[in-house]
Amino acid sequence: MKMDELIKTVSEKTGLPEAQARKAAEAVIDFLKEKLPAPLAGQIDAVIGNEATTKSAMDILGKGMSLFGKK
Repeated sequence: MKMDELIKTVSEKTGLPEAQARKAAEAVIDFLKEKLPAPLAGQIDAVIGNEATTKSAMDILGKGMSLFGKK
């Protein structure tokens, strides 16, 4: 999944306008890169390009968002 697809998904699932969804997606990606061990953090950009992995990440994000009342 490419970054644009990730942004579209975030926008659809949160109701955020595209510009805000972009900022949210970038913030999450930056957070993950910062918090993951160096060998994994370096793989984030590759993960964004891997549709199956990104779908799994979006599923996890969706479940996390449900904790805050968003679907």
